[in-house]
Amino acid sequence: MKFLEVSANTRYLQHSDGSPFFWMGDTAWELFHALDRDEAQRYLANRAERRFNVIQAVALAEFDGIRSGNAYGHRPFLQNQAGQFDPAMPDTSGYWDHVDFIVNKAEELDLYIGFLPTWGDKYNQKWGKGPEIFTPENAQTYGCWLGERYKDKPNIVWILGGDRPLENDLHRSIVRAMAEGLREGDGGSHLMTFHPPGGTSSSAWVHQEDWVDFHMIQSGHGLPFGNYRMVAEDYVLDPVRPTLDGEPRYEDHPINFKPENGFFRDADVRQALYWAVFAGGAGVTYGHHCVWSMTTEPSAYFPMTWQEAIDRPGAGQVRHLRKLMESRPFATAVPDSSMVLTDCAELDHVAVLRGDGFAMFYSPTGQGFTADLSVMNFEKWIATWYDPRSGEAQIQGEFHRETAVLFAPPTSGRGQDWVLVLDDANEAFPQLGAFKAI
Repeated sequence: MKFLEVSANTRYLQHSDGSPFFWMGDTAWELFHALDRDEAQRYLANRAERRFNVIQAVALAEFDGIRSGNAYGHRPFLQNQAGQFDPAMPDTSGYWDHVDFIVNKAEELDLYIGFLPTWGDKYNQKWGKGPEIFTPENAQTYGCWLGERYKDKPNIVWILGGDRPLENDLHRSIVRAMAEGLREGDGGSHLMTFHPPGGTSSSAWVHQEDWVDFHMIQSGHGLPFGNYRMVAEDYVLDPVRPTLDGEPRYEDHPINFKPENGFFRDADVRQALYWAVFAGGAGVTYGHHCVWSMTTEPSAYFPMTWQEAIDRPGAGQVRHLRKLMESRPFATAVPDSSMVLTDCAELDHVAVLRGDGFAMFYSPTGQGFTADLSVMNFEKWIATWYDPRSGEAQIQGEFHRETAVLFAPPTSGRGQDWVLVLDDANEAFPQLGAFKAI
């Protein structure tokens, strides 16, 4: 594996050799804390098979990750003379060896770890179990220790924050000190971002911080929903940084956190993923409500075990998004909603991404739309309908220099989303119609 860095155009991520990297993440917040080694290997193998390439996990987990032990009863820190668990005193007798094991297994499977040093309730217990254990001083010490421990691991991306706002100078100082410690410890070898509270982007909290390499959004788990707007707001900021939705609505998550409202399903997940990417995101993260939590005892709120949840339809469909993006030079792409001339309703919003020799239109409900193709300036182009549910495609035909063209997806209605791919006929892109579902 290679270390990651920001691309030259500061819109995307890439490997250290310059090859593009499309972030296709999964949310596994409790991975280090809840799973034993056999379970962790099962989970990681499942995600690698489904073509995820980033696993987001938390070293100091939300579910009482300081005081309760991991699967082997080990805690992350020793207690100081006052009896408090101290971030400046890591317990290296077991907990961190287990984290090392998981990081190493992920590397063997070509999986990056979006590594949160802590959940946010450990410095701002606005809700959750905490306890608040961080000061700027021990945050810097802990960050330096972590950075030194993993400085030679190419599959690490640091994610600070952890679903809590920075409400005062102390919170900001703690996060800044932790970032400085990580940089000191790893020599700046890893990218760094911030996981914000729901309905916001890291840009709302740390945009002016010089340690931020790219932005992360938590568009959240409610209705109404329009994460493409959040990506678009980050996209126009100065300085320019890559951005991605690192926590859109999870599959099988209660709508607005209330089971009586029903649950988000794979159709809702696909809409969030494609909207985020086609708005200019450098990638996106999937999540399942019972996987992030590593649920073992189902309830009305967590309706299945994590072992069942890893095989849910949405998790199997993310590979089709990654396949589509990697089939074209996505690092040249820019969002361009002006190419859609049809006035679509909110839930029918058609998102557009165009790059060198191609354009992609995502219709979340299969609604027809008129596209302005004059900006593409192709002599001849090929139109293909790509199915986000199966990864299969069908070529609609070849066209010549038309400008405004009406396109009608093969099917329409809830869950009948489609991607229209337009290719310059002179480019030697893979023909998506010849692909089979994988």
